[in-house]
Amino acid sequence: MNHSEVVIAEMVFPNETNHYGTLFGGDALRLMDKAAFIAASRYSRTSVVTASLDKTDFREPVRQGELVEVIGRVLSRGRTSMLVETELFSEDLLTGKRRLCTVSRFVMVAVDGEGRPTTFAASE
Repeated sequence: MNHSEVVIAEMVFPNETNHYGTLFGGDALRLMDKAAFIAASRYSRTSVVTASLDKTDFREPVRQGELVEVIGRVLSRGRTSMLVETELFSEDLLTGKRRLCTVSRFVMVAVDGEGRPTTFAASE
């Protein structure tokens, strides 16, 4: 198991789509942020929060009824922060066709018990 990578999968239901029948961008970002958080937490074994989104590219729409799979992986880390890339794929469960729909990079920051930035645990 690669502890710098995480996979989240969910179905896209009507309450998550706009009037075009496609996934709201905010719902896509919510899933990607969750994957970034889990990947960073698992990798560092430290409390982390999202500091920023470095870049997000919405390449393809995700349609109602499709499966979304988000892959989050730690790309690099510094003393107090790490860069996590997320990729959101859609999949038609009947045909198996997959498409890369959205790519984003999140900066995650280590925080202490009061929520202030801190260095990562020395045990890494």
